[in-house]
Amino acid sequence: MSEGVLTEAVRGALAAVLDPEIRKPITELDMVGGVAVDADGRASVGIKLTIVGCPAADAIERDVRAAVESVPGVTDVAVDVSVMTPAERRALTEKLRAGRPARGAQFGPDSLTRVYAVTSGKGGVGKSTVTANLAVALAERGLRVGIVDADVHGFSIPGILGLTDENGVAPRPTRVDDMILPPVAYGVKVVSIGMFVDSASAAVAWRGPMLHRTIQQFLTDVFFGDLDVLLLDLPPGTGDVAISVGQLLPTAEVLVVTTPQPAAADVAERSGVVARQTGQRVIGVIENMAGLVQPDGTVLELFGSGGGAEVARRLSAGQDEAVPLLASVPLSIPLRSGGDVGAPIVVTDPGDPAAVAIRRVAEHLATRSRGLAGRKLGLSVR
Repeated sequence: MSEGVLTEAVRGALAAVLDPEIRKPITELDMVGGVAVDADGRASVGIKLTIVGCPAADAIERDVRAAVESVPGVTDVAVDVSVMTPAERRALTEKLRAGRPARGAQFGPDSLTRVYAVTSGKGGVGKSTVTANLAVALAERGLRVGIVDADVHGFSIPGILGLTDENGVAPRPTRVDDMILPPVAYGVKVVSIGMFVDSASAAVAWRGPMLHRTIQQFLTDVFFGDLDVLLLDLPPGTGDVAISVGQLLPTAEVLVVTTPQPAAADVAERSGVVARQTGQRVIGVIENMAGLVQPDGTVLELFGSGGGAEVARRLSAGQDEAVPLLASVPLSIPLRSGGDVGAPIVVTDPGDPAAVAIRRVAEHLATRSRGLAGRKLGLSVR
C-alpha cells in the first residue's frame, strides 16, 4: 500500500474517534493536525486539544492510538498532542453553535428536542432516581439525551450517575471560551450545580433571582448539541424553579412522580397544576415505590396503593387528552443501592422489575411523535 493511500486510511480511521465531551468525531472538530505515514508504515498524528489540561486528553490520545493501530499496514504510531490557538477555539465554538448566538436559547419553540420536566409534589419520592434511570434507558435506545439537574438545593444527579469521586465531588465541566461542555455518563450529557461547588456537603442557599439565573445559564451557556431528549430534574414542590422552567421552557412537557400513598398523591397533583398554569402540558404520571414482591409471591404495599392512578385521574381534568399512569415502579433494593454507588439499575440489572418498569416508560417516550406544526425546519427553496 502506498504512503498516500495509507495516510488517507489513517485519516479515515480517525473519523471514528469521538471527543468524549462534545460527542462528535475529532476530524469534524478540526482537532486533527498533521497526519503522515512513512515507507515503513510508521504513522505520526497531530492532535489539538481544546484547552490546556483537557480532562479528556488521555481518553482522546488512547482512542487515536487504537484507531491508527487498527489500520492494516501501520507498524508504529506516534501521537503529538498540542492545544488549539485562541483563533482555532473561536472557530470551533462558532461551528458548534451553527449560527446560533452565544448564550442563545437552545431549546426554544423551534427546537425539535423533546423537553420533559420531571416534577413531584414532595421530596423523597425517588424523582431524581427515576429521572437518571429514565435518561440512561433512553440513551441505550440510541437517543441523544441530556439532563439538567434543576434541583439546585438538593442536587443528586451526578452521584446517581457515578460522576462523583470518592469524596462525593463531581467534576467541573470543561470550558471552551464562553461555552460549557457538560460531562457525559452512560451516554447522557449532564449539568448540575453540584459540579460548581467545592464539596459534596456544600449548601446552596439561594433565593428566586439566583435560582432563575442559574437555570437560565444551564439552558444557554451549556452546549448540549443536538439532543433528541432533554430531561429536567426539578426540585419538589411548586416554588421558584418550577415557575422559572415554565417561563424559560414553555413548550416543555411534564412527568409527575408520586408514590402510592394518598397523602403524597394530594401534593403531587399540585405540581401538575402549577405546570399547567405556566402553559406546560402534563403527559404522564409515574408511581414510584409501589408494592414490594415477597418470596412467596405476595405483594407488600408499604406505601399503600392507588396514588398514581388517582393523580393521573385528577390531572386529566382540564386537558384535551387524559393523563396516563405510565408505570408503577415497585420498591427495589437494587434500584436504591444503584443510586448510592452511581450504577443505574437499567444498566446493571435490567431484569429487575423496577428496571423493566422504567424501560417501559423510556420506550413510550422514545416512540412519541414530534409535531412539526409551527416549527422552523431550516429549509430554503432555490
